[in-house]
Amino acid sequence: MAGLLDGVDQRTNLVGENRMELLLFRLGGRQRFGINVFKVQEVIQCPTLTRMTQANPVVRGIANMRGNTISVIDLSQAIGKRPLTSLENTFIIITEYNRTVQGFLVSGVDRIINMNWENIKTPPKGLGNDNYMTAVTEVDNELVEIIDVEKVLAELIGTTAEIANPEEVASKKEQPIRVMVIDDSSVARKQIQRTLEQLGIVCTLAKNGRDGLEQLKRMAEEGPTVQDHIDAIISDVEMPEMDGYTLTTEVRADSKLQDLPILLHTSLSGVFNKSMVQKVGADRFVPKFNAEELASELKGLLEEKGLS
Repeated sequence: MAGLLDGVDQRTNLVGENRMELLLFRLGGRQRFGINVFKVQEVIQCPTLTRMTQANPVVRGIANMRGNTISVIDLSQAIGKRPLTSLENTFIIITEYNRTVQGFLVSGVDRIINMNWENIKTPPKGLGNDNYMTAVTEVDNELVEIIDVEKVLAELIGTTAEIANPEEVASKKEQPIRVMVIDDSSVARKQIQRTLEQLGIVCTLAKNGRDGLEQLKRMAEEGPTVQDHIDAIISDVEMPEMDGYTLTTEVRADSKLQDLPILLHTSLSGVFNKSMVQKVGADRFVPKFNAEELASELKGLLEEKGLS
């Protein structure tokens, strides 16, 4: 797989243009799956793995990568499919999500494709809570499922939305602080909502940037101003149909919305994030997911904007 991820620096130019690159792979069958290249550190042939007797069954073992020990997760088994029966000729996609590095075992890696987020859609309604899709798209006239890795890791590792010493955020208005939470992962939305509700904050939820922008525009039309309906926005960055950077740009370009405080909250890694926050006009950036840190950043932003 040498050269597959070459040119990552050039790929950062896609950020802010509602574009992304998708790494396509397979999990033992013909169905292709996808993952955002920005979350991928490396793709390697599967080495010999060391089994861990107390590990979760979906963890096939651990591997030493450049002096670091990482867990290797059978991604097929983790999303409820059959485990990969043989490690021969398999690959490991090494990723960084939510400040942790892990490897995902896959049967084969296809290629990287450049796509517009508008061509990546939310999953069909009615799939229930047992599916692991965060989005779908079409490549070569075939459906590609984009996996909700945050859900996979939340089930495997666990996360907490609890705050040690929550204090309600006082509003200078009669009603409580209201925040729109925009994230394509249902798991992430619920985590954020649980965190904010401990602060006495009322949440409005949106499943991607386009959904969030449409809701905000309806609020502005209902009047008198959008601030009569919402006080601030917390948005993921990578989302189907419209990413968080594009959402921020659209909000800042709309005279009825442009004053809304925006905090970008993402599992994407990379030092480019802080510069992109400034470029698109967001107020703050915080990596996923630490409930205490998110609460602290939001409190600071609300105080900075004179809302609490």
